[in-house]
Amino acid sequence: MVRSLDDKLFNLIVYIILGICGLSAILPILFVVSVSITPFGEVLRNGGFILIPKEITFTAYRTLLTESNIPQAFQVTLFITIVGTAVNIVLTGLMAYPLSRKNLPGRNFFLMMIVFTLLFSGGIIPTYLIVKSVGLLDSIWAMILPNAVWSFNVLIMKSFFEGLPEELFESARMDGAKEFRILLQIVTPLSIPVLLTVGLFYLVGHWNEFFQAIFYVTDRSLFPLQVVVREILMQSQQPLENAENIMPTQTMQMAAVIIASLPVIVIYPFIQKHFTKGMLLGSIKG
Repeated sequence: MVRSLDDKLFNLIVYIILGICGLSAILPILFVVSVSITPFGEVLRNGGFILIPKEITFTAYRTLLTESNIPQAFQVTLFITIVGTAVNIVLTGLMAYPLSRKNLPGRNFFLMMIVFTLLFSGGIIPTYLIVKSVGLLDSIWAMILPNAVWSFNVLIMKSFFEGLPEELFESARMDGAKEFRILLQIVTPLSIPVLLTVGLFYLVGHWNEFFQAIFYVTDRSLFPLQVVVREILMQSQQPLENAENIMPTQTMQMAAVIIASLPVIVIYPFIQKHFTKGMLLGSIKG
């Protein structure tokens, strides 16, 4: 097929736009990585802007992982992410499955209440008072339980459950299976895509935990990774306890950003196909 001049010009414009968009996404990441592994002297000589380092050093990473609060914060964030995501998926599934059954008494009322919370919230102060009244302040659970269920994720999972063949449920009931067994042994194995999709939403949310930590936690030993990284970014200098020099702020900042972002970047490609499939299947029905 012979392409006309207009088609070639159009394709050229598209390639140029895509190239610009690609560079706009890649260059900031390359800049952060390069500065984090560049010696301070080279950073100063280049005015703080480096894309390809001439010399590589991992001093900033060693400092953050040995002489800062990063390791403790990493453990806290890891606990919040693993335990919190597990709690989220279990509670979301237990809430979405009954709502997907059309014979549930009061189903429309409960759905209306869920949609209502998407539009309106109780506010920061009432939520803080509730967290305080149940004794969760300065507790690691204050960063897990207040957001144990996200209404949007409930609707996604509910829509997916509604798309499953009704014959599966009827056959299981004829064999004497109760609803909890149907959910555990039939629905759950078929719902891996949507579970991974919702789990990714929850996982990223917990990994980036920040606001609940600064609202409900004052104990520095319970600060998650994002709060510690924010403190590093706000500091003008990060002194080393066992060194004669001072680690440059920009190098420390970029290394902290990489440490905080790397786990999610590594995990996402492995569940990307399930993420896309779960989103499509979960949006078939409203």
